[in-house]
Amino acid sequence: MPDDSLIHDPNGGMPRLLEIMRRLRDPNSGCPWDIEQNFATIAPYTIEEAYEVADAIERKAWDELKGELGDLLFQSVFHAQMAAEAGLFNFDDVANTMSDKMVARHPHVFGDESRDKTAQQQTQDWEQIKAAERAARAQSGVLEGVAIGLPALLRAHKLQKRAARVGFDWPDITQVLDKLVEEAAELAEAKAQLGADEIEEEMGDLLFIMANLARHLGVEPEAALRRANAKFTRRFAHIEAALAQQGKTPQQSNLAEMDALWNSAKAVDKANKAASLEPAQKPD
Repeated sequence: MPDDSLIHDPNGGMPRLLEIMRRLRDPNSGCPWDIEQNFATIAPYTIEEAYEVADAIERKAWDELKGELGDLLFQSVFHAQMAAEAGLFNFDDVANTMSDKMVARHPHVFGDESRDKTAQQQTQDWEQIKAAERAARAQSGVLEGVAIGLPALLRAHKLQKRAARVGFDWPDITQVLDKLVEEAAELAEAKAQLGADEIEEEMGDLLFIMANLARHLGVEPEAALRRANAKFTRRFAHIEAALAQQGKTPQQSNLAEMDALWNSAKAVDKANKAASLEPAQKPD
């Protein structure tokens, strides 16, 4: 019988988690589902867990964040265990690689460089260090290394940032706005005259320009869209709640009624935002 003392130790920390993962993948006594997985099948779960971490942070759900970070950590452990089984690397190699990278990228903290720099200067230094790392990996192309598997909006943002570093960028936001109008017109034309493939292409161009506009405004497009999604969800829930008080569902309503309730939800949002901006009342 295996020694389960570490498995059941509530204070076992990282060694406990690594042992649990090893046991789950044991070909003789492990979990059939875990044993069947590979890097490709687990990758979608890894992406999903990262977004659940971001969601908990966005909602300020701090009690949930601990669990979501644990889920994300488990994904790293899962990949490292599969890599160890294949003789590629193990979890310690992952941790050491990251530690080496952080030390190398922060000479102003762990080396002899001065910390007397602005955040902008440190960002520039960071990009120079990363460029040197890409050169050492023989990644000569400006856009090489931007992961294909990133969400499309995030990848667009990163591709444009890379291109901007070598001067391939509009110098003024007015030109971006002009291009946005142009792409919107091309999409409308495609919808009226062209087929589904052309419409999709023009829609992609419009989204790409929207990502570029976000970059020029200093806005992370993924964060902005998550915020918009949360707002839409909150306001639609207001519609459903208001209809439920009348004994109705959205299917039993109509657009005019739901639109009026939407405007009511917007008013509530504005009132809550205004209240949050008011200075705290001091006691008499």
